[in-house]
Amino acid sequence: MNKYRADLHIHTLLSPCAELEMTPQAIVEKAKSSGLEIIGITDHNSTKHALLVKELAEKEGIFTLTGAEVTTREEVHCLVFFEHPEQLKLFQQFIDDNITPVPNPDGYFGYQPVIDKEENIMEMVDYFLPAALKAGIDEVANRVYALNGIFIPAHIDRPVNGLLNQLGFIPPSLKYDALGLSRHGSEKHVKEHYVIQNKTTFIRNSDAHFPEQIGEIYTVFNLERVSFCEIKKALNQQDNRFCELL
Repeated sequence: MNKYRADLHIHTLLSPCAELEMTPQAIVEKAKSSGLEIIGITDHNSTKHALLVKELAEKEGIFTLTGAEVTTREEVHCLVFFEHPEQLKLFQQFIDDNITPVPNPDGYFGYQPVIDKEENIMEMVDYFLPAALKAGIDEVANRVYALNGIFIPAHIDRPVNGLLNQLGFIPPSLKYDALGLSRHGSEKHVKEHYVIQNKTTFIRNSDAHFPEQIGEIYTVFNLERVSFCEIKKALNQQDNRFCELL
């Protein structure tokens, strides 16, 4: 079994709360210098930069999980990832069909540019991307699994947009691959105060909005090799694959 450093919660400049310095190329360069071998691209309610980061990262030997950070109807943030571009496209359509169209005139909430590999602006999204979807957390999870994806409630212990704060508990019926902790979150604390399913995996990521944050917090994945399937196995503690918090 081999160990791989993974930071699965990284925003590009498409997220209005991220620095405009968070270009796909800058993300890849910082991930490489930070010793990361796996990254996850998780812009708010958008997958539009994920494939470009994946293309650039592959040239540097970095594996990229392509997805988004979804805001559910309950205003819970969840990380979602997909293996294939067609799955990513279908989930983007699900987001587009369900997002609440809050106007973002003149970048009032922050600019949301989609760029190409030469860093030319291809589109400026004119509605607020982090707005809650009309779909609840169960519906989002079910849609992710219908597309054979990975579903991880993000920073569940955070006082804003965390599952535990928004709902007060983890729904027993909710299916997930792992639970995310905030950068200073305690697995012990969560287990002491909430009912958690047996063999639940906890991961911790940077939630990077600035280049210097990338890889600052990471999770170690124990895998035979790097692949979407292997990562999903580690999250679910299958076939001796597992994750370690440092």
